[in-house]
Amino acid sequence: MKKRRKKSKLGKDKRRKHHHWQVTVFYQDGEKFARVYIDRDKAANFAERQKRSPVVRTARILEIG
Repeated sequence: MKKRRKKSKLGKDKRRKHHHWQVTVFYQDGEKFARVYIDRDKAANFAERQKRSPVVRTARILEIG
């Protein structure tokens, strides 16, 4: 008798084992810059650090997977 293997949340899709967080920084002159992190805390720290700059209008964190 064979044992059934537990199905993971990800199924057979082995591409992603963790979430990705994209930080988008919007500058006063209309330019944009984006960076992707695996760790949410690192993304939040980067966004906070960028917001301290006088040329940054806003910084946004978005979960992308």
